[in-house]
Amino acid sequence: MASLAASLPRSDARPRDVAVWLLGIAALVFAMVVVGGITRLTESGLSITRWDVVSGTLPPLTESEWFRQFTLYQQSSQYQLMNRGMSLAEFKGIFFWEYVHRLLGRLIGLAFALPLAWFWIRRKIPAGYKPRLLALFALGGLQGAIGWWMVASGLVDRTEVAPERLAVHLSNAFIIMAGCIWTALDLIDGDKPRHDRPRVWVWPLTALLAVQIVWGAFTAGLRAGHASDTWPLMFGALVPDGILGRAIDAVSDPVSVQFIHRSLAWIAAGAVLAVAARLWRAGGGVRALALGGVVLAQFVLGVSVILNHVPVWLGVAHQAGAALLVAAVVWAAHWSRRGPA
Repeated sequence: MASLAASLPRSDARPRDVAVWLLGIAALVFAMVVVGGITRLTESGLSITRWDVVSGTLPPLTESEWFRQFTLYQQSSQYQLMNRGMSLAEFKGIFFWEYVHRLLGRLIGLAFALPLAWFWIRRKIPAGYKPRLLALFALGGLQGAIGWWMVASGLVDRTEVAPERLAVHLSNAFIIMAGCIWTALDLIDGDKPRHDRPRVWVWPLTALLAVQIVWGAFTAGLRAGHASDTWPLMFGALVPDGILGRAIDAVSDPVSVQFIHRSLAWIAAGAVLAVAARLWRAGGGVRALALGGVVLAQFVLGVSVILNHVPVWLGVAHQAGAALLVAAVVWAAHWSRRGPA
């Protein structure tokens, strides 16, 4: 690539073009998170039991190919323990979402690799940004490996993927999306540090939201959203009897996991609203409004998921809301630390 670039006429860097491309990648990752939520809530994630990077690009095109895929699925623990007797038509329904999820992953890989190569060869990448773009590309490749590592955990002796692997998979998706947005904002608004805006909140709030997102993944992986369908009380109390004694099961007991997730929601929502108010007073304007609006919507969605027994559409909306909250926090954080005047 370097030798080819040297033989071409020099071209000026195009930071805005690179930024638009990165925002497009972030939008694709957001779509991936949404489809991933559908895949999880419809119990579709274990329907494809092989990781065929190239040959798996095309879906089954003949009846014999469908029967081969169905036969492979029938050997899985999920079929044996939960879906025994499933028809081929029902299998096609769950296969669809996992196939779309994997196809979108391949699309994101191409959408990153091909423009990156073009920008690199045409010398349109601003100085200092190549290592960061390569790191984002590497994280994308790692995400594919993490996805298969997650699926593999559910193929033997269980009916779902390991929740800790689901948490890693979801967290890495958010890291990639946040990295694309932050880098795009650096290219558009500049990457020089600012010290005249409130910025001490950035890392504490990021850490708090990271913990909440991880426990959200455990809630999803353990189906802990079904543990209680009341709010604000849980089993008739703000703090259910015996819950403190079960703290050792904070990542394996569905009741404990839901309690932690819903308790952290109050803390996270309050912290985000406090930051939004501070940014509004400092001139953050639309960023502060976006931050406050998204966190309130996400809180309402979380409560609605519990009260309505975790319907697919609300669960997916809640996961999408988490992604939008991450994007809003990145936007606000960039303004606080590096934003334009």
